[in-house]
Amino acid sequence: MSIQVRNLNAWYGRSQALYDINLSFSSLGATAVIGPSGCGKSTFVRCLNRMHEEVEGGRVQGEVVIEGVNIYARQIQPMYVRRRIGMVFQRPNPIPTLSIFDNVALGPRLNGLARGAALKERVERSLLEAALWNEVKDRLGEAAAQLSGGQQQRLCIARALAIEPKVVLMDEPASALDPISTFQVEELINQLKSSYPVIVVTHNMQQAGRIADQTAFFLQGRLIEVGETTKFFSHPAQKETEDYITGRFS
Repeated sequence: MSIQVRNLNAWYGRSQALYDINLSFSSLGATAVIGPSGCGKSTFVRCLNRMHEEVEGGRVQGEVVIEGVNIYARQIQPMYVRRRIGMVFQRPNPIPTLSIFDNVALGPRLNGLARGAALKERVERSLLEAALWNEVKDRLGEAAAQLSGGQQQRLCIARALAIEPKVVLMDEPASALDPISTFQVEELINQLKSSYPVIVVTHNMQQAGRIADQTAFFLQGRLIEVGETTKFFSHPAQKETEDYITGRFS
């Protein structure tokens, strides 16, 4: 399953945030989206599951084609798209009053995907995929607020995986975490990318080098360059890319 982004433009009211983005993603593997603050990278990833429309004044033109379906086609409902594309945000956002189990089970329950023994199996599988099961298997009834920050972020990843997504989106998933938790999330991304296309917004170029198969550089709402990660950082094709990765501007 490939993902094709074609002539994507996005606005906040009258202010244009993205300009004619054309970008492809493989069916498996991780893509890092990098660039300075305000370059449009978070806006871009939120366009991939139609969350940008939830922002006041948010508007999108163009196509995002997943499994041959343009998610911006008139007949496609935004909620259907969000049910099929997992999203992990910068700061862990579990529902603190719900149990660990219920946080992961929330999506399958709301979408009628599983119940009873099948739901329990899905929760366990998602926690295993998120490398959290061994730490919480005897605590599933505890409130999610009892977990550490890094565990909460992995819980959010498990929650995203529980809907069996077609794509996993992550918007700076480790920027609010300590170094050990960051390492755990990076290790998890490297495991997940063998099963899902994973698209990760990151401000950390070293992190991009550790997790990504391809890297895309955004600047002032435009896609400047995209390429295989090792070559991207060793032999950038565009001067703007070279200036950014060598620290001439940030």
